[in-house]
Amino acid sequence: MKRETRQIKIDRRLTGSSIIDEPLQQVIQFAIRDYIQYWYYTLSNDESFLLEVRQTIQNALVQFATRSKEVDWQPYFTTRLVDDFATHLRVFRKAQQRIEDSRAKKDISEEFVETFFEVEVEMEREVCRDLICTSSKDEEAFLRDLCEILLYLILPPGDFHNKNMRYFLREILAKGIFLPLIDQLSDPDYVNQYIIWMIRDANCNYEAFLNIIKLSDKVMELEAVRDRAAEELQYLRSLDTAGDDISTIKNQINSLLFVKKICESRVQRLNSGKEIDTLKLATNFGKLCTIPLDSILMNNVALQFFMDYMQHTGGQAHLFFWLTVEGYRVTAQQQLDVLRSVHKDGERQSNQTKGLLRAAAVGVYDQYLSEKASPRVHVDANLVAKLAEKLNYEDPTPEIFDDVQRKVYDMMLKDEQFYPSFRQNALYVRMLAELDMLKDPSIRGSDDGDLESFNGSPTGSLNSSLDDLSNTSSEELLQLQVTISDTGVCNDHGKTYALYAITVQRRNPDGSEDIWKTYRRYSDFHDFHMRITEQFEHLSSFLKLPGKKTFNNMDKEFLEKRKKDLNTYLQLLINPEVIKACPALIPYVNYFLENKAYNKGKGDFARKMDTLVNPFRNSMRNVSNVVKSIPDSLAEGMTKVSDNMGKMSDKLGHEIKNTFLKVPPLKPEEGSEHIRVSAQLDDNVDDNIPLRVMLLLMDEVFDLKERNHWLRRNIKNLLQQLIRATYGDTINRKIVDHVDWMTSPEQVAETVKRFRDSFWPNGILAETAPCREKAVRMRSRVAAKTKMLMIMPDELKHIIGAETTRKGILRVFEMFQHNQLNRRLVYVFLEGLLETLFPQYKFRELFIKLHSRSQRMQKYKQKSQSTQIASSQKR
Repeated sequence: MKRETRQIKIDRRLTGSSIIDEPLQQVIQFAIRDYIQYWYYTLSNDESFLLEVRQTIQNALVQFATRSKEVDWQPYFTTRLVDDFATHLRVFRKAQQRIEDSRAKKDISEEFVETFFEVEVEMEREVCRDLICTSSKDEEAFLRDLCEILLYLILPPGDFHNKNMRYFLREILAKGIFLPLIDQLSDPDYVNQYIIWMIRDANCNYEAFLNIIKLSDKVMELEAVRDRAAEELQYLRSLDTAGDDISTIKNQINSLLFVKKICESRVQRLNSGKEIDTLKLATNFGKLCTIPLDSILMNNVALQFFMDYMQHTGGQAHLFFWLTVEGYRVTAQQQLDVLRSVHKDGERQSNQTKGLLRAAAVGVYDQYLSEKASPRVHVDANLVAKLAEKLNYEDPTPEIFDDVQRKVYDMMLKDEQFYPSFRQNALYVRMLAELDMLKDPSIRGSDDGDLESFNGSPTGSLNSSLDDLSNTSSEELLQLQVTISDTGVCNDHGKTYALYAITVQRRNPDGSEDIWKTYRRYSDFHDFHMRITEQFEHLSSFLKLPGKKTFNNMDKEFLEKRKKDLNTYLQLLINPEVIKACPALIPYVNYFLENKAYNKGKGDFARKMDTLVNPFRNSMRNVSNVVKSIPDSLAEGMTKVSDNMGKMSDKLGHEIKNTFLKVPPLKPEEGSEHIRVSAQLDDNVDDNIPLRVMLLLMDEVFDLKERNHWLRRNIKNLLQQLIRATYGDTINRKIVDHVDWMTSPEQVAETVKRFRDSFWPNGILAETAPCREKAVRMRSRVAAKTKMLMIMPDELKHIIGAETTRKGILRVFEMFQHNQLNRRLVYVFLEGLLETLFPQYKFRELFIKLHSRSQRMQKYKQKSQSTQIASSQKR
């Protein structure tokens, strides 16, 4: 009996978008050809089976596409995804801390993975993924179960109940798609290459590279970099060069020799086991920089260390009083300025403002200076009495606390138990490390060393010295023409730096002209710029100096670009409108352009201090930054003051209250280290959830919970201001737009095309990539670390500290260097994706059941039950 074959019609529509369907159909065709046809044709020539398989795959894709369109992806990308990553990082950090605490007793570094999953059980409480991450057999079984469930959801009932078809597709999905993909995503070398690719547009930074080498504790990394440097040295020495190329090659050789020497020294130190603790060495033998107290009080990073010290010595009331008065002064000045600009209903506004300011001032007095204050700031009784009299009989002014505040500052500065002892404390050394003040001297190749400028022609021929410009008037200065005519590279005692020849042309009243050249380094321009912007603050709004670059800064193209940018800077500086608007600038310009050595007004340390302090000095003048930087105790005091005046619902009153209290709301943090990160969010608070989740992620990356509450509050406020300054109050809209763009047909089509081209280049199945050599993988580790450290903005370092920033970035990098831990993260993301894609099904309960096979999970449950029984018996 012969039955006629049934015609199978294939509908090529899959997602409803032709630009996605076309490459997706090609992927299906290639997959069937390379994974099914090659063995099927040895069994049969009947095409119906292949058509049935194709139809089944397409039906599944249609179901998947339909479900994807119905999902709101914003909560997943803005909250769930970030929370999963932050919680994974929290587990990693806690496992690191547990290992470090145990190393004093015995070396258990090989048990890190086990420790990690023990911490996961304690935090998740219902799930442990150790089996699927450490046992290939259990992982395959988990994927088979998961794929069978997915097939049940997306296949037509007839296809699913066909066991042969179901098992066939299950094996293809589990062993042919999911497992290879998870293997690749979990490979630390692949992650490192992906990091390098993601940050490919960032310029390499020589200083960041050297920092990574000096901080590396992996001998294999250092040996790989050393061997590569040796190869490059051998190649450069074999070149036959002449002319201008010689100086460039010599500079490259010197840099490579320096890198090679650092690597060898570091390897020798690690092999000998004599690792040096920089902080202890600096404390015992180092010559430490002296940072003035006023600079410490204006720098968030330095201030938190001084605050910790003052709390240990019982002097925190003095410091909090000083900070509180700063906040009060700026707030009062702002409100009085607003009051002066208000014309309508001025009398009522005036009375309310004075009433609020008086309440705030009395609150500060009661909290720190009154007899009932605890702790109380003890100062001259006469000053306190005068202040009390002013509060009772005079209108409050921004300067009402100035005399007492000045006295408290002098006490902190001169009292032996405060600032003088702080400079001898280990916290001071840690503060210097966070401020990057324990770094080595400037490295070779930097254009910002501390050598004196070379003033004179490199060839030895100089134009005759002319009269200096010290007495030049503004009219004469307007007759100047200034251009950078040439650049050169000099080498002085092993230090290489760029030199810029400035040609100055002056037209005299009698019609004659004087021409001379003076030579300046970039560090001279930098010092000069800092001098004038410090003296004339308004210049910084339009006068911008080209940024530094510490790697490849002797390259010809870069020097030409720098020359062009500095020329633009000079032309703007001597612009007639600028000179007329700021005549006091003339002596500074004159001195800089004179044909003689330029003496830096600031040493290397002073320039660093200005770089650190100036942003915060400016922010101290900014009302919102200052007032939001008050300690928790003041915020609580102001809450009481404002609550007592709750009946005053005027907008001005709300502004004062909100200014003091505006911080991202979080739930109380007791025991927060043992729960998921998102569990700290208060769902009842109507606030910017993506921002709050990002701040919690920052907490985990940089371990800010170790800091005092004042610093954490300040950091969150600064980040909040930074984001809102960038996006305004529309950050949610921006995120939604970005998610819409990521899931748009065009982007999905591009993703499918990239997948197709990577798996089937030119339509041919790609061969398995050869295993990369160990030395290459080690150099990729160094490159990835350098890239990650390099993209951190200086503003972030100023907020949380350079050392904390480095540790946080390296912690994230180290987290990605464990295959089993990466697998865990991939599975967490996959579980979150499925729970979002199929919310009507109980995927969470399913995963709990699948992961319950873990013996570690079973032991934890038994231990929890025993603890509960014991506690109930005690009751």
